[in-house]
Amino acid sequence: MTVAATPLGPEIHRRLADALSPTALEVVNDSHHHTGHLGDDGTGESHWTVTVESPAFVGLNRVARQRLVNQALADLLSSRIHALAIRARAPGEGHGPL
Repeated sequence: MTVAATPLGPEIHRRLADALSPTALEVVNDSHHHTGHLGDDGTGESHWTVTVESPAFVGLNRVARQRLVNQALADLLSSRIHALAIRARAPGEGHGPL
């Protein structure tokens, strides 16, 4: 599979869905806020926020949760994603709607 040939938003969503079986998942492209900044590669797909709720996060601290997300997106983080904000929670943790 050639990662560069895939639109990044759906690819991020698919990978997180496959890896974490989330009960809720939101992938937001924030690249337009960073146009012309360091890390803007001109693709319009360099800066992202993911909000994910998954049973895989039960009992894990924030760092362990972020590691699971980073593992699912490892090759994208090294090649196509310049910045990734992660909001990760377990089901039932009350941080408002996604």
